[in-house]
Amino acid sequence: MPSEVKTERPPVCDYEGSDYQERFWEKGERRYEDQVEAVALRRLLPKQGKLLLEVGAGAGRNTPRYAGFEHVVLMDYSTTQLERAQQRLGTSNRYTYVAADAYRLPFVDGLFDTATMIRVIHHMADAPKALAQIHAALQPGAKFILEFANKRNMKSILRYWLRKQEWNPFDPDPVEFVELNFDFHPATMRRWLQTAGFALERQLTVSHFRVGWLKRNIPIGLLVALDSFFQPTGALWQYTPSVFLRSRASGETPVAKPGTFFKCPECGTALPSPASGSLKCPGCSRVWTKKNGIWNFKQPS
Repeated sequence: MPSEVKTERPPVCDYEGSDYQERFWEKGERRYEDQVEAVALRRLLPKQGKLLLEVGAGAGRNTPRYAGFEHVVLMDYSTTQLERAQQRLGTSNRYTYVAADAYRLPFVDGLFDTATMIRVIHHMADAPKALAQIHAALQPGAKFILEFANKRNMKSILRYWLRKQEWNPFDPDPVEFVELNFDFHPATMRRWLQTAGFALERQLTVSHFRVGWLKRNIPIGLLVALDSFFQPTGALWQYTPSVFLRSRASGETPVAKPGTFFKCPECGTALPSPASGSLKCPGCSRVWTKKNGIWNFKQPS
């Protein structure tokens, strides 16, 4: 199980050393969830782009679905998850692997034309802060694909009505049902996105049939086809356990200066081009290093 990293900042859910990819996705009967999420991503992602940021990339489960992008930055807090992603994807120049905190992104403002955050924000104790960080890293008009766990889903509603669940799924506040695992109300998430500077473009409801009995007894292809048919109803209502949103970065957003990429997550100073796998911040003199193909911006050297 992931552990909690204790800092002065919001707590971070750390999957360092976890077997999450194998236990949850490869052995956990999650083919249905994986395939319907792939459908949602195909519908929401731009057909092509230059530079995509994958926040919470984990072991790279979704990364092959970004084939239309020239370069993909896989960012995760866990170094071991990024190592698994390397094993899956390789170490070509098309990928940059970055271990960093989503509350302190180490990228200059206005760098990316697209960002995704899938199955990640439910671990965020301060989701608005993470959304603001992502907005700052995006160019004007950049697309942001967000998936979040929906507290107002049919299962939680029924459990609440049957008095098998204490928390109210219609309450706008997030619910922390397990430590650092949150479900969110759709209206609250839309409001947070707007406050962070995003303009909502499209909503999809996903995993309509996330029921163990159905997944065991109905052919997976049929379930995925049915889910795909119902996903666009997310424009009208959201009662599934998973919701996908596509937003556009609006407002006064800058464009990164040519040749810039990383910034110091501690002081915000743009970092020079790397030399021998290390970056020394000209603002605070902290040194950030690259080891085994992974940039580490969690702790300076």
